[in-house]
Amino acid sequence: MSVLTLARWQFAITTVYHFFFVPLTLGLSIFIAIMETAYVKTGNEKYKKMAKFWGKLFIINFAMGVVTGIVQEFQFGMNWSEYSRFVGDIFGAPLAVEALLAFYMESTFIGVWVFGWNKLSKGVHLAAAWLFAIGSNLSALWILIANSFMQQPVGFVLRNGRAEMTNFFDLLFNGHVWVQFPHVFFSGVTQAAFFVLGISAYHLWKKKDDMEVFKTSFKWATVYGIIGTILVLIVGHTQAQHMVKVQPMKMAAAEALWDSEDPAGLSIFYLGGINPKIPGLLSFLAYNSFSGEVKGINQLQQEYAQKYAHKYGPDANYVPPVALSYWTFRLMVGFGFLMLIMIIGAYLRGKKENWEFTDGKVKWYLYGIFFPLIAISTGWIFTEVARQPWVVFGVMRVEEGVSLATSSFEVFLTLVLYTVVYGALMVADVYLLKKYAVMGTAGIKEEA
Repeated sequence: MSVLTLARWQFAITTVYHFFFVPLTLGLSIFIAIMETAYVKTGNEKYKKMAKFWGKLFIINFAMGVVTGIVQEFQFGMNWSEYSRFVGDIFGAPLAVEALLAFYMESTFIGVWVFGWNKLSKGVHLAAAWLFAIGSNLSALWILIANSFMQQPVGFVLRNGRAEMTNFFDLLFNGHVWVQFPHVFFSGVTQAAFFVLGISAYHLWKKKDDMEVFKTSFKWATVYGIIGTILVLIVGHTQAQHMVKVQPMKMAAAEALWDSEDPAGLSIFYLGGINPKIPGLLSFLAYNSFSGEVKGINQLQQEYAQKYAHKYGPDANYVPPVALSYWTFRLMVGFGFLMLIMIIGAYLRGKKENWEFTDGKVKWYLYGIFFPLIAISTGWIFTEVARQPWVVFGVMRVEEGVSLATSSFEVFLTLVLYTVVYGALMVADVYLLKKYAVMGTAGIKEEA
């Protein structure tokens, strides 16, 4: 394999590994802060137990997220040095702010929170909870500001063979950021809700632990999840509309739309030349109207070939991997609606049975933990794959960003090593999460 292919595989594998942990960190940090707020407000020890139990699982997840995330930035210099040289003036700024402000804030107050029980006043300890929750989500915001430049480059000028920043606030208020960040934020809320729901369901099924803690956790998780799932779908709709404006080829690939349509139908599935559609629904997704042209892959290929012919020649290909884009988009959306149905059903059933769940069927909610993981992972794969062949949309192609000094052997060796090490870390993470999740509130220690 070429250096380019291996470098792409390495970044894809390490990114997906890392992103297994990120959404849970974002959503669970806020859930914990809400639990502790309830404890401080009511004085009910049940909420303190909830905050400490879910906090223990949060710490395990957070630690794994940090370990797997560090490698990401090193790859920019090792495998993608030409990309780093080209966009370093822009890309480095939000990543530096993320590390120096958001990550330090998050990690500092996590430490205060973990070791501050019974040493700090309730109010100060609660403030630490909210500060690490805010820090976690600010960290995601700054990373997405950097990523959004790759999706919709703004606030720069090409000078001396590099992209140089001209306006930091253009970067900060990039339109793509403010549809992407809410989508990621509410995805985290949804992931945390299903995580809490599933583990609570296990304890309600086994009935061996503090049932009041897990009944309340289950109840709050359904409300948290309904809010998260509905909003992630709404924000996803606005993100799709923005995508049509700035990356129309991505939308065309998501629907395997080879030729422009007006009105455009939404593809249900595309298999073996069979492609049933819901009339006008793609136009509605794009424009909030059941009429309106959505450009097709063939027309956009011709448009881009003409637009970028001066740089890449008239025969350059601008079509992303259509099959992968199409099916990852469907998995993301499909599991999104499946989660909405499941979480609403869990709330209605719990309310009907007064959150007792006497028939044992509650155990099936345990498998819902995996639904957001599938939706979020396929969503990120779609977001990055359907942008191809661009690493910075309209400015730099992927093959232009790969390092010139690395060999195929070097990249292959590190790819294998990272995959093995990350696989071992994943096993360790699942083992620890399972151990303390099954242990329940018995694993909570009261600090002196």
